Amino acid sequence: MMRLTVLLSACWLLFSSPTACTQSAEKLKLPGLRQPVEILRDRWGVAHIYARNEHDLFFAQGYNVASDRLFQLEMWRRQATGTLAEVLGPKEIRRDQGARLFKFRGNLQQELKHYHPNGPQIVNAFVDGINAYIRQINQTPDQLPVEFQLLKTKPGFWTPEVVISRHQGLLENIRSELDFGRMVHLLGPEKVRELSRFQPVSKTGEPDLTLHVNGEELFQPILELYEAFRLPVRFTDKDQGPGATEEEAAVWFDNQKQFTGSNNWVVSGKRSASGFPMLANDPHRAIGVPALRYWVDLHAPGWHVVGAGEPALPGVSVGHNEFGAWGLTIFETDTEDLYVYETNPANQNQYRYKGNWETVRVISDTIAVKAQKPVVVQLKYTRHGPVVFEDVKNRKLYAVRSAWLEVGGAPYLASLRMNQAKNWNEFRQSCTFNRIPGENMVWAGRNAAAQKGAIGWQASGISPVRSKNWTGLVPVPGDGRFEWSGFLPIQQLPSKVDPAEGYIATANNNLIPNTFPHRDAVGWEWASPARANRIAEVLKSKPKHSLADFKSLQADYVSMTARKLVPLLAGLKAESEPVEWARQQLLDWDFKLEPGSITAAIYVAWETQLWSEVYEAAVPEKVWRYNPSIPTERVIEWLQPGSQGPLKNIDRTDLLLTGLENAIADLNERLGFDRTHWWYGQTGNKHVYLSHPLSNLMSPKQASQYAIGPAPRGGYGETVNSTGNLLNQENGASFRILVDTQDWDKTLGINSPGQSGDPTSPHYRDLFPLWEKNDYFPVYFSKEKVRTVTEKQTVLEP
Repeated sequence: MMRLTVLLSACWLLFSSPTACTQSAEKLKLPGLRQPVEILRDRWGVAHIYARNEHDLFFAQGYNVASDRLFQLEMWRRQATGTLAEVLGPKEIRRDQGARLFKFRGNLQQELKHYHPNGPQIVNAFVDGINAYIRQINQTPDQLPVEFQLLKTKPGFWTPEVVISRHQGLLENIRSELDFGRMVHLLGPEKVRELSRFQPVSKTGEPDLTLHVNGEELFQPILELYEAFRLPVRFTDKDQGPGATEEEAAVWFDNQKQFTGSNNWVVSGKRSASGFPMLANDPHRAIGVPALRYWVDLHAPGWHVVGAGEPALPGVSVGHNEFGAWGLTIFETDTEDLYVYETNPANQNQYRYKGNWETVRVISDTIAVKAQKPVVVQLKYTRHGPVVFEDVKNRKLYAVRSAWLEVGGAPYLASLRMNQAKNWNEFRQSCTFNRIPGENMVWAGRNAAAQKGAIGWQASGISPVRSKNWTGLVPVPGDGRFEWSGFLPIQQLPSKVDPAEGYIATANNNLIPNTFPHRDAVGWEWASPARANRIAEVLKSKPKHSLADFKSLQADYVSMTARKLVPLLAGLKAESEPVEWARQQLLDWDFKLEPGSITAAIYVAWETQLWSEVYEAAVPEKVWRYNPSIPTERVIEWLQPGSQGPLKNIDRTDLLLTGLENAIADLNERLGFDRTHWWYGQTGNKHVYLSHPLSNLMSPKQASQYAIGPAPRGGYGETVNSTGNLLNQENGASFRILVDTQDWDKTLGINSPGQSGDPTSPHYRDLFPLWEKNDYFPVYFSKEKVRTVTEKQTVLEP
């Protein structure tokens, strides 16, 4: 392959100051391109790609993202294809087996066409672009990113099957289902309902939790294969399992359920300072190195879109085109069920279905393993889905039915249709192709002031319809009595357009009325309404909003939970001086969990201790491992005077003050006895420190060199600016976008810690200082503006 690099000097007007700079213009010959493509990389690391045809646009997107996120893409490829044991050894055999067990095995062309009419062409072009970069870099292996050097491997080539993998999707709710079944067996349905918060309550009341399977048999490692391929990869030099023990897995999945949230909101022109609709979105996921998402700007005939998505997917999942902007949060659709089968005494590979014996389908596969012989595995399937566990002693099989294994189940890929929507109706229609994950999609239209559809909300996602006597909350027999009745058409899920109040906000909270006619097709578990309530409060607090207002709201640290809990301390009196002092501090507080606030540190320590006390008092110890947390609303409800919940026989005053006393002891131990040093946001209290994922394989010096932080943080898991409930932030909004449709060049964005995953790149950590201050960079859309902030020009030629 010919490669020609030409260095040029130029003076560019950078944003607002005429600063001289050195530009490099690079020309590359790439087989597979049809016409030249220009890539302008701005000083924040965002690539603005200008192509003359659709094929070259997505070819260039694939090539470009591979240049920034090669190791991240390689890990995606290996997780998708079940080939991690080849580089990480026998500890990953179960993960690889799980990945192959849950591989999409349908018609590939039909699958790709679901996401876009030109889906096969787009995905193949994207894959070819990734492979073009891999061919190029593999010619000079010494230039591969450090991760490849540490693992002594090279990147492999992609296929379209890698793009459509479901391994990294937000999927619901198989782990909860198994644990609910275990708890029902141990405690009974009523107690489980008391400890949970199922919404919305249907006309017939609380959900039916009747257990139709043998509860004693549910306490086996039934989901080991499933969890093996779903849990994060851990890079160690020890032969540990692919993720965690069952107890650790329970906590991980609970954390995803509790703290993987998102916010989005839109306001109409009558509620914006510019007079045009505006949008804000900050999806909350794991915070790490490299960033989960990747910004890109795509220009070609029929395509003009900027935003971010997961690096392994073409197009963008959140962003705007020249007609409107869109964003997402998770909407609960419950796409998984655990089926239990009786097997034939004479043949373990046969299971009972509607009175007959059906034979399990078996696929034999071979897993390559580092430093040992390949391992042959048997992948088994019932009519409902992959077999995850075989209980030979009790003659049972367990299989997972997954709606995400249906056509169209690749997460976020249907956003390709949204990228070309010209108005609300087209956008809403494109949402009907978005099956995984379930999402609250919101829209703000640029020219909609003169037409219906200035702002809108459409819940989307594949939604299995279950029978009236079955909620999907506990495992069920696979004998034919508990079948899905198809899927609810997405446009029958809740939606809203141009509401009278002039705004729409979602935050993973329950937005479904009790009278919703399709209660049998949506899930039961939702995030706390705290974030959604705070967003609505702020949006209603003034008649018009600006981008500056949106910035403040995305960074908002007000705890709505604190507003409800702190007043419970009024009228009490602590005998201990430190506890009484802390009580007074809380009663005089503004409920903001800001970095540097001593009272915020006291409150979070108190809430943590209070939660622990309530949990131990309300949850029987025998189910602790199956029920790691209690919904916030339940705790608040039980702590109210006169509550008839599980705390009704406990002295509420003693509980509140003992929690505060324990909080003071905790702060003394962690931060010292000097109260003036108890400020929130310091290391050891609330901060963020990002380790490189391969730090366990590095020398201490190298691991420190590639780490990012520490930096102070505010907030916690239920503030709008959600930073999780751990002392070191592991979840939250690493990506944000703000859009005023009056002018696309006003768009603001962030992506922590940077656009590149290569530690040697200047864009590996350059956005972290902006992000830690809750700040943004401008995301320009017009080429005129893009040129003013371009740091590098690349021309790809056929």
